[in-house]
Amino acid sequence: MFRNVTRIKQVLSNEECISILKKQLRGVLSVLGDDDYPYGMPLNHYYNEEDGKLYFHSGKKGHKIDAILRHPKASFCVYDEGTRENGNWYLTIRSVIVFGKIEMVEDREKIYDIARKLSYKFTNDEAYIEHEVENSGPGTLMFALIPEHITGKWVTER
Repeated sequence: MFRNVTRIKQVLSNEECISILKKQLRGVLSVLGDDDYPYGMPLNHYYNEEDGKLYFHSGKKGHKIDAILRHPKASFCVYDEGTRENGNWYLTIRSVIVFGKIEMVEDREKIYDIARKLSYKFTNDEAYIEHEVENSGPGTLMFALIPEHITGKWVTER
């Protein structure tokens, strides 16, 4: 059902893919938007090791939510900042694509818990995080991407 990476020598292990998903702050979520046009949007995310799902927070309405409710299949692409070797101009970049289905998170306590964990990727300021969860939490929608296939590879830009 899912394609294999063409350049086998550049494939990342599942462990490397998970590491990238955990470390990177943002990626692009792609869904089937209006009139079946692809709709990709940059989002921050939280990879939860306990259940293997990727979590995203959102407002409760808009193009993204309409698209997800209409068709829950999605992909999420993340890539690292890249590395330069020996002062070369080109980068070697590792990227990961997750294919799966989206489910809405209904449990308010879980939403608050994941929101806190996501916030810690950006800051350790607990007072700020608690303030945001308390004030924005009730209006926050959260959804999870349940992976069906994860693939990753490295590419050198030259």
